[in-house]
Parts: sequence; C-alpha cells; structure tokens
Amino acid sequence: MNGPQISIEKPETLLPLADDELQAILLEGVSRTFALTIPQLPSSLYPAVANAYLLCRIVDTIEDEVSLSAEQKKYFCRQFIEIVKSGKNSRQFADELSPLLSEQTIPAEHSLIRLTPRVIDITHSFDQEQIDALAECVETMANGMPIFQAQDLHAGLKTMADMDRYCYYVAGCVGEMLARLFCHYSPEINQHREKLLKLSVSFGQGLQMTNILKDIWDDAKRGVCWLPQDIFSETGFDLGTLTPETNDEHFRQGLEHLISIAHGHLHNALIYTQLIPSHETGIRNFCLWALGMAVLTLKKIKENLDFNDSSQVKITRKSVKATIFATKLAVRSNTLLSLLFTITSRKLKTPDWQYSPQLPAGQ
Repeated sequence: MNGPQISIEKPETLLPLADDELQAILLEGVSRTFALTIPQLPSSLYPAVANAYLLCRIVDTIEDEVSLSAEQKKYFCRQFIEIVKSGKNSRQFADELSPLLSEQTIPAEHSLIRLTPRVIDITHSFDQEQIDALAECVETMANGMPIFQAQDLHAGLKTMADMDRYCYYVAGCVGEMLARLFCHYSPEINQHREKLLKLSVSFGQGLQMTNILKDIWDDAKRGVCWLPQDIFSETGFDLGTLTPETNDEHFRQGLEHLISIAHGHLHNALIYTQLIPSHETGIRNFCLWALGMAVLTLKKIKENLDFNDSSQVKITRKSVKATIFATKLAVRSNTLLSLLFTITSRKLKTPDWQYSPQLPAGQ
C-alpha cells in the first residue's frame, strides 16, 4: 500500500524527507521567486541560504498574522530570536503559535510554523559562523519590524530616512546575512567583505523599494502606505489623500523620484554582483535574476505611472525567461553586465534627481 501523498498542506507528510528536499518544498510553497533563484547557488551554500529564507519567513508570518495583538507578536518574535540562537524550545513555540494562525495566513505558512522544529534542527547543523549570521539577521528583523508595525501608516512614513530604516529591517539585514554567508563560503569573495557588506544593504533596499512601489495599491486596501511623506510634500502631494482613484501629476512626480532612488540602489546591486568572482556563476545568477526582475518591474512602473493595481505592473513569465536567458549569457562578463543594465534601465534615471545612495557605515 502506498504511503501518504506528500503535500505542503499536510506537514506530517514532509517529515520523512531529506533536509534539502524538505526545504525546497517549503520554499516553493512560500515563495516561487526564491524557489527559483536559491537552487542556482553552489550546493554547499544552498542549505544555509534556503534555511535563512525560511527563518525570515517565519518572522514575516508572525508580523503579518492579523489575529495576533502587538504584544503577542513581540512575544513570539522574542521567543523565536532565542530559538534560532540556541536551537531549543522550537516544539513549544510551534505548538503555541500554530493554533493562533488565521485562515488569512496561507496554508504553506501554517505548515512552515508547524515544521519550525525541523527547520531549526537544520539551522543548527551548520557551522557556528553560519548560525551566527542567520541568528543576527533574524534578531535584527524581529526587533525592527514591530517598530513600524506599531505605527499608524495610513498616510505613509514621515521621511525618506524612515523608509531607509524600514527597508533595512526587512531586506537590508538579509542582504548583509547573505554577504556573510558568501564570504564564509569563499576566501576569494571574503577579500571584498567590507565593501560587499555595505553594498548588500543597498541591494536589499533596491529590491524592497521595488516591491513597495509595485504593491502601493494592495497595501492601500489594507490601510497601509510605506511611501515617505517628505518626498511627496516636495512635489505638492499629500499622501493622506491617496486612494486607488488618485489621478494627480504631483503624485506621479513623487513616484518618479522614488523610482530614481530605487534605480540608484539597484545600480549598487550590480556593483555588488560584479565583485563576486566571474567563475562563481551560481552566486552571480542568484543575484542577477533578482536584480533583473526588479529593474524590469521598475521600468514597467515608470511606463505606467497611473497604474492602480499591482497586476498592471507585474512582469510576465516571458520577461522572467528573457531575464534568465540574458543574464546566463552575460554572467561571466562585467562589461556585458554593465551594458545590459544600462540598456534595460536607461529610462529609469531621472536627471532632476541625481541620487547616489549612501552606503551605511553600520546599522
């Protein structure tokens, strides 16, 4: 008689799987993008990076769960920080949190929370330096995100500096963690450690800003806005009046300004990728696919500044395939990568806003 069919919605069926297979199925359930890019990494890097993403997703699940109060979110985040550091009490955490998750949390995330003990066991199979990188990222994210979740975000963040900080907590610290894992993997990469760590924060911000701009209207439906008020005040638009029916030239000017800033960060992402040795094609492709899709998304937003639904600026599967094809051809050549970036993003730079993102000295 055949055993139970493996299903992401039935976590008990995943338990007999090998670690890499389990993580691959969980990744596919919670993020198709990362399920596509992470397997491009060298086989010795894949387990830690896949695990890191799952740990971050557990924090996201806590923060996004509508049934949890602010105090409950802080409680579970504090618990999880200690669990990742120590490897202990993961079963108690999963048993306590799982029943509290609502139907608004997707089935794959329900399963991820129930399988937290297995994910943590994998975490603690790594070298201590890798564990430290993952634990510090989780701690930064879990301590930082509640700061913003507790704010009234109906009318956006106060300043561009606030947006920078938010992007650091949700994406920049992940970039730092990845840079640390890459440096641990390769002494050759480690020669550029300090510059990579700084550029990685900008890389993360470029990707996060792109997502924020793409999801403006999805967020607005939830009464949330992650745009900075000061950028729009300069153009004469009040973010407090923003609705999906907004048709205002001043708003579009502010949007163009943010696209230009995001473009600057993505240019730093290119420099970051070019610092990775050319023979490390797996790591380069991992970075380039994310970078390419972000550039194409920004380009689509720039061409449709009056969009009012994220589906209108979502890149097509054909564009994703073209990105993969083009980057695979150019992956070993920094000259070709620079040319490809310039051609693809030539309409994103706004001369009025010559923005060079400041590389953080440390957060």
